[in-house]
Amino acid sequence: MFLTLLLVTFSIAALTSAAVAWLFHRPISQILGRLVSADLSGAWHRYLTFAIFVVGVSSGVRVWELEKYITPRSKDAELVVLNADRWTLEVYRTIIGSVQGVAIMLLVFFLVALVAYVILRGFELRQAKDRESA
Repeated sequence: MFLTLLLVTFSIAALTSAAVAWLFHRPISQILGRLVSADLSGAWHRYLTFAIFVVGVSSGVRVWELEKYITPRSKDAELVVLNADRWTLEVYRTIIGSVQGVAIMLLVFFLVALVAYVILRGFELRQAKDRESA
């Protein structure tokens, strides 16, 4: 039963990550297309998609939390029973954890991209001003 739970949570986290990667495919492509050259844009986009999957799965499948179903917390304690209510709770935790991890990762990406855009825009304005004065 534990192995099934592990496989189900992994599958759900991977599907959730795929959905988020699909939803943000176009915005990420546009941002990277603006910030880096076309040669690098594709590679960076592929890396970010990979990072979305890694962060989503690692945030959604919390192995240390699932250990309670195979290892008792203390010598006198019994194993936690894996019933329908616990399955529902674990599926919910997987979805929320996966989305939360990817959201934090994308927030960091968008903040760094915003800073890079402001710097790039500043250089462009400076170059345009230098051309006008020359």
